[in-house]
Amino acid sequence: MLTNMEIALNAAETLNEKKGSDVIILDISDLSSYADFLVIASGNNDRHIDSLADEVEDKLANDGIIPRNIEGQAASGWILMDYGDIIVNVFSKEQRQYYNIEQLWSDGRLVSA
Repeated sequence: MLTNMEIALNAAETLNEKKGSDVIILDISDLSSYADFLVIASGNNDRHIDSLADEVEDKLANDGIIPRNIEGQAASGWILMDYGDIIVNVFSKEQRQYYNIEQLWSDGRLVSA
C-alpha cells in the first residue's frame, strides 16, 4: 500500500510528465485536519487541464487509488481531485494566480516534486 507521500509524488510526477507547469507539493499535515498534501499544477488551456486531470486519475487508479470526488471543469479553469488526504488542484494559469493557494498555505512545507 502506498503512503500519502508516495501518492502525492506519483500525482506530481504524472503532472510533470504531461508538461504541467509549476508543479508543487505542499505538506499541510501540521496545518489541516482534512488533508496532508496539496498537489498543485497549471495547464496551458482547457484541453491541457483536462488531459492533466485525466492522466492523474488514470495513473492513480492503476495503483488502486480512486478519487472520492472530482469537482470543477477545465472550462472553469480549475479541477479539484479529492483523494482524501491528498488534494490535487489543476488550474489555468489565470485561476491559479487569482486563487493563490500557495499563499493561503504558505506555512506548509514545500516538498520536492
